[in-house]
Amino acid sequence: MSQTLTIIPLENLAFAFIPVVFVIFILFKWSLDSKRTVHALLRMLVQLLLVGYVLSYLFESESAPVVLGMLLIMVFFSSWIALSNIQVSRRVLLKSAVVATTISGGFTLLIVTQGVLQLTPWYQAQTVIPLAGMIFANCMNSISLSGERFFSELKRGEEYISARKIAFQTSIIPNINALFAVGIVSLPGMMTGQILSGISPFIAARYQIMVMCMVFASAGLASAFFLVLIKPIHKTAQRLR
Repeated sequence: MSQTLTIIPLENLAFAFIPVVFVIFILFKWSLDSKRTVHALLRMLVQLLLVGYVLSYLFESESAPVVLGMLLIMVFFSSWIALSNIQVSRRVLLKSAVVATTISGGFTLLIVTQGVLQLTPWYQAQTVIPLAGMIFANCMNSISLSGERFFSELKRGEEYISARKIAFQTSIIPNINALFAVGIVSLPGMMTGQILSGISPFIAARYQIMVMCMVFASAGLASAFFLVLIKPIHKTAQRLR
């Protein structure tokens, strides 16, 4: 299998926005929030173009402090974004989210890079940064789902233990569904990318198994740590009621 991944010219990339325009038209025609969608698309475009330059610099650097600094930035922003949909002050929950993301994401990243891939040195940016991005993004989504559901259950009158169980179960539903669907309903991003670049499907499948394990584990651990860490906050809120 000698096929190599096609380099997409910018003028060809513009075709990808044709179906996007149809969706924006529907939002506008149905009097929905098309401005927010356009803003999100423009932000996505700018962010991805900029990150291309940033990653080029990171991949060329052989500095452990630079890579570690980037990981810390990713942890902070993923934790901050995770709290955006929770009806509690971000400042109150931020420490718990950062600790949960750091422990669960850092542990999973360490196992994958040093146990599975056995990277030498550990700070190979071209491997560490993309994997960390997937891990921290899943921590972010899991914390967001668990936190939102946890405080919703508390408002309904559930006790801490019951609310924690419901919130944790809710947070891992997307990952469990992904485990059921992978290979049958969908070919996930990493496997698809490797196949498009000419890698053998058998090798791509091994990498995807690694990714599915790290995604499931990081999401579950992040949610569990977060729900445990916010217990004192829950008790404080109860006393103030």
